[in-house]
Amino acid sequence: MDRALAALPAGGRLEVRGQDPHLRIHLSGWARSRGHRVEGTTIVRGEAEDARWRDATRAGEPSAPAERAESTWGLAARGAMVEAGGPPLPADILARDEVWADLAPRLYARAVAGQWDPATAVDWDAPFELPDEVERAVVQVMTFLIENEQAALVVPARFIGRIHPQFTEILQLLAVQVADEARHIEVFTRRARLRGGPMGPSTVGGRASLQTLLDEPDFALAELLLAVLGEGTFLNLLGFLDEHAPDPVTARVAHLALQDEARHVAFGQAHLEHRVDAEPALRPRLRTAIERRHATLASTAGLADEVHDALVILAAGSFTPAAIAQGWNRVQRLRAEMDEGRRRRLVRLGFPADEAAELSALHTRNFM
Repeated sequence: MDRALAALPAGGRLEVRGQDPHLRIHLSGWARSRGHRVEGTTIVRGEAEDARWRDATRAGEPSAPAERAESTWGLAARGAMVEAGGPPLPADILARDEVWADLAPRLYARAVAGQWDPATAVDWDAPFELPDEVERAVVQVMTFLIENEQAALVVPARFIGRIHPQFTEILQLLAVQVADEARHIEVFTRRARLRGGPMGPSTVGGRASLQTLLDEPDFALAELLLAVLGEGTFLNLLGFLDEHAPDPVTARVAHLALQDEARHVAFGQAHLEHRVDAEPALRPRLRTAIERRHATLASTAGLADEVHDALVILAAGSFTPAAIAQGWNRVQRLRAEMDEGRRRRLVRLGFPADEAAELSALHTRNFM
């Protein structure tokens, strides 16, 4: 009956056939409850249903995000017809270019396909024995990684609630990033506690460095500082751990995290390239963000001695003078590779090579 009436214009008439008085009484009550009139055995379609949708709008097109979303669309699916009058969504990131990257849908598909289970992806029972000082170094590095991954989890999680769901692919990708970081925290914690020793220290300078990431309210600037520079630098660190880890478990957790972090950096880079292309005036703001963070952290100690020395010992594999010298040299090469990677990514954002070198040198010594 609903379908038959919906096909009629307002004022259209539908004859109800049948002589059963109970059926006619039921249909009369049903019709009046929906704003229709009843004239004998005829239902006359009312205007209430049409009026309900008179001011409705579509939430963009289903195939692609709108250039700008409306808060009045709420949580409606992209392309849905949105009835007027609902509560506005408290999202403040409404412009597509503020968050978009054409690479995002492919990265999301790759991320979903690349999910791994910490319980089965790592052989936690792999046999190995390390000297006490090397094990303590591994635990210190894991403690450092956990703290940094906590920040890498919180930052995208905070933006998820601010981005309009019209940009579904971005929300999906950020949600998977949060899940990635949660797994990284789990496996780094399990490795740190694998031999039962205490966790390493957390320094004021390290926490101050990460707090600047949590305090950044602008999505593009946060992606620059966290993804392009911070996690980009961590790609080198995780590759270093994968190559020089003194035991198979450490190597494995670093390798798994490296695969995930590469996607995070790829999105941040692609988003900023999209933003700079659409808004060239953004580039000076990117520079200012790097300089402002450097000035904020100027009074801190940078990378803690405990972390630096732990990396040297981890890469050395033992505490002999010759091994320590080799570990030291490896860490110096790591720092040079980190700098080179940051320069390369900044050049891709349109900074001249000399300016990219200058900005890379301003990046926090705490890596993230």
